[in-house]
Amino acid sequence: MLDNLTQRLAKVVKTMRGEARLTEANTAEMLREVRLALLEADVALPAVREFIANVKQKALGEEVIASLTPGQALVGVVQRELASLMGADLGPEASQLSFAQQPPAIILMAGLQGAGKTTTVGKLAKYLREQKKKKVLTVSADVYRPAAIAQLKSVTEQVGADFFPSLATDKPVDIALAALDYAKRHFHDVLIIDTAGRLGIDEAMMQEISAVHAAVKPIETLFVVDAMLGQDAINTAKAFSDALPLTGIVLTKLDGDARGGAALSVRHITGKPIKFAGVAEKLDGLEAFDATRMASRILGMGDILALVEEAKKGVDVAAAKNLADKIKVGGKFDLNDFKAQLGQMKKMGGMSGLMDKLPAQFQQAAGGANMDQAEKSVRRMEGMINSMTAQERAKPELIKASRKRRIATGAGVQVQEVNRMLSQFDQMQSMMKKLKGGGMMKMMRSMKGMMPGM
Repeated sequence: MLDNLTQRLAKVVKTMRGEARLTEANTAEMLREVRLALLEADVALPAVREFIANVKQKALGEEVIASLTPGQALVGVVQRELASLMGADLGPEASQLSFAQQPPAIILMAGLQGAGKTTTVGKLAKYLREQKKKKVLTVSADVYRPAAIAQLKSVTEQVGADFFPSLATDKPVDIALAALDYAKRHFHDVLIIDTAGRLGIDEAMMQEISAVHAAVKPIETLFVVDAMLGQDAINTAKAFSDALPLTGIVLTKLDGDARGGAALSVRHITGKPIKFAGVAEKLDGLEAFDATRMASRILGMGDILALVEEAKKGVDVAAAKNLADKIKVGGKFDLNDFKAQLGQMKKMGGMSGLMDKLPAQFQQAAGGANMDQAEKSVRRMEGMINSMTAQERAKPELIKASRKRRIATGAGVQVQEVNRMLSQFDQMQSMMKKLKGGGMMKMMRSMKGMMPGM
């Protein structure tokens, strides 16, 4: 998201050196680059103007402390304003869902067709079940899109929540009221209502969703918007904001090639906080939105807190401790350990998910890797290890020419790939030894060259 802004700022920071104060002259070039990057990212023009004016006002005259360059000082101002533009000034509680009503707390999902509402309902149900320990019921009031009801039933079952059945011949208001009655009788904490979308804004759509809202009086009305919508997000957001008392925004498809302008534009137009961001297609790919941390990621500062949270969710602590103890006492790192590490990395979002949350300097240490190629390489390596016997995994030195041919055949790869994987395993072994006193930077340098494209 907003990679262009990250790159432009990094370039300009290098040119601003040796001045003790930020002035109109030495900030003009950087503000120009920020303005261009925001416009190229499809941020709404009113939001860009307000943002640049605020940065300029707060930057001029700011002292540059000895440990910073002027460019770094200006990045600090930009980071604070970027976070503010995305809702940090509303306070941390503004981005939290409210459950302050007699159960069930009703969440109404609104947005255009194709924005990812139905999948987001499933992701949100999973988030509420696992993170907030809520008993969740979902229902589809979309009686127009073919298979919409079946799709929601499928994703709801996958995340382990309860589903209230509805028919395409039913009226959306009747569906919502019936689901609410069922949720009350079965003691559900949360009812999530998926509504119909259209390919564009129309009066019938707005009347229908307004009627559903009036009938069930939801505590949360979330506007789901595709991050790739660009300038169209402005008109859509305004129409929904005028028709419904929105309480928050969910951004979807931030893992795609979105230029990211919707994240800034929609918040500016509606004045409502961004509550969640869809960062992956999988049903666990929903993150609570944190404006300050997102601003840091946009500016190449990384998001170490998100990385720690992913580690808490995805890493098997007992297995990690056992491996650390094994290495500490001089135990040998084998292919079983190697496969386990690949699995842990996949749980944390894979190579691309890991790199995206690290600061720019760590990403540079990895050598500008081709992450798509690296992900494919990881999958092939797992296939090759699965084709080995238990003895071969425990004692890789046994793997000679004939065994390599058998492993390659079993995994559907060439023998050269088996050789390459074993070479990468050797590098990982060496890296584990270095990590005892090496730190993160040494690990990142050691990773360079381990995967194709790195």
